[in-house]
Amino acid sequence: MEYLIHIAILISIYAILGLSLNLIVGYTGLLSITQAAFYGIGAYVTAILLTATGMNFFISVMLGVIITGVLSLAIGFVLSKFKDDYYALGSFGFNVIIYSIFLNWQSLTRGPLGIPGIPRPSMFGFTFSENIWFLVLSAAIALIIFGICEYITHSSFGRVLKAIREDEGAIRVFGYHTIWYKLSIFVIGAMMASVAGALFASYITFIDPSTFTLTESIFILAIIILGGLANNKGAMLGAFCLILLPEVLRFVGFPDDIAAQMRQVTYGLILILLMLYRPQGLLGEYKL
Repeated sequence: MEYLIHIAILISIYAILGLSLNLIVGYTGLLSITQAAFYGIGAYVTAILLTATGMNFFISVMLGVIITGVLSLAIGFVLSKFKDDYYALGSFGFNVIIYSIFLNWQSLTRGPLGIPGIPRPSMFGFTFSENIWFLVLSAAIALIIFGICEYITHSSFGRVLKAIREDEGAIRVFGYHTIWYKLSIFVIGAMMASVAGALFASYITFIDPSTFTLTESIFILAIIILGGLANNKGAMLGAFCLILLPEVLRFVGFPDDIAAQMRQVTYGLILILLMLYRPQGLLGEYKL
């Protein structure tokens, strides 16, 4: 039972990450590969505040959201100077920079040693120490994020984002300052990712830079490609599938000496077949 609860918590956290990136990539068409950096910023801000000052978890999350918002605004402004493949390469570079800061700013982040002993959230004297209660918290936050994403994507703001994705030049003709729309959604997506980072840090009670690498950003991108771009339900379905699939493969009877490698091969093969025969993803309305 504890194992299933653990998987459900990870699905909730990665659903938030998928939803946050889907706003940027799926609805706006900006190929960002830097979401793990914002995920990490949220995790580190929360971890540092909880361990160093004993601050309440929910206040630390809000501060993490604000700090991530400011940093993502600066990063997004720089990325707005690029287009298409150069945008993706620029976001790649920022992910590497943020990871390097986590790794090398040892006086603040403890570098490769990581930050241990991160406490669980507490509210009105109640501590979410048991995993079942942490699942309730993380699932509730994931549903709130889902509701916010649904509101954004069905609003006039969301319609402009879709128009930017389809033809940015045409929407400019009608007087829309597209750079501000792209910056706004980039910042919103980054702040959502920081919430997921705070949940992850408090759940695992330990973080180090290895969690927030470029590989993690690519994994989050795979979640929304699998689930379906420009579909919030697809982002949640993608998180469910990609978190659950490797766990299911653990129970396939591969020989012990090649089990890990065969799970990765099977996992990769399933993704390749999906991209060949269903490139828009399971529930997607748009494909890269």
